[in-house]
Amino acid sequence: MIRDREESASAGGARSEAQPSEAVVVPGSARNRTHNSENVAFLCLGAMGYPMAGHLARAGHSVRVYNRTPETAERWVAEYGGALAATPATAAEGAAFVFACTGDDAALREITLGADGAFAVLAPGAVFVDHTTASPSLARELAEAGALRELEVLDAPVSGGEEGARSGALTVMAGGSELAFGRAQPLVAAYAKSFARLGSAGCGQLTKLVNQICIAGVVQSLAEGLHFARRAGLDPAAVVEVISQGAAGSWQMSHRASTMIEGRYDFGFAVDWMRKDLGFALEEAEQSGARLPVAALVDRLYAVLQERGGGRLDTSSLLTLLE
Repeated sequence: MIRDREESASAGGARSEAQPSEAVVVPGSARNRTHNSENVAFLCLGAMGYPMAGHLARAGHSVRVYNRTPETAERWVAEYGGALAATPATAAEGAAFVFACTGDDAALREITLGADGAFAVLAPGAVFVDHTTASPSLARELAEAGALRELEVLDAPVSGGEEGARSGALTVMAGGSELAFGRAQPLVAAYAKSFARLGSAGCGQLTKLVNQICIAGVVQSLAEGLHFARRAGLDPAAVVEVISQGAAGSWQMSHRASTMIEGRYDFGFAVDWMRKDLGFALEEAEQSGARLPVAALVDRLYAVLQERGGGRLDTSSLLTLLE
């Protein structure tokens, strides 16, 4: 059952305050259940999109995929079935639902509104679900463009990383109309453990920025804690084993402390992507008057990592700046 306390909101571009909403927690049995088959397109098969599209195919949907590098799309079709398309438009033609998960605003605008973009061919009533972490302003722009074409548009960034995408246990935070949210929920359940609507267009992206602000501070604090433990002559692994069971415990501590101690950073969520997200957060903060001193500090530290050639390292590589 979909639960949402907010009154229905237009898909137009006006900014609005998000009202409290309850996350839709989808139990594992529901995630694995095959729903009525839909004609679906999935645009961009990166580390996140590839397994997400695979979950849709395994749930029984007819999936047509597009990827800028066709070899990846060919490999996906060989693994999951379905069909591949040469452009976003040919992938989206005839689809009731189009999903996307790409890298940045420029790529997202190209696959939606570009010369071969999906929006031009979608029929009225089709639903576009964007899982990219993009700017809230672009989310509103796409909602406005969709409304002109009678499309339903959700900005629906995700949290949970590659591991969550592979296991079908992502957290999805959405902005858009109640109608779009309700229609998308059975499909999103194929790869999400929870799916919540936070308000109108842009609210999903704003919520993801809150997520990134919180992560940035936690990762820097974890780096400082591990650095302090070493300098104090403690065994960092033993310290983590103890404090992770108490109030200091976090996802970052459970999943990244051991690799930080070992000095391994060639995996995970890249510094380049976090800087992009923090940039969006700092821009929004300037417009709203919010103060983000810790996020701004961590953003500057990530800039130093980029200058040293560490843009593709995991965000936990902040520890290297201390040691």
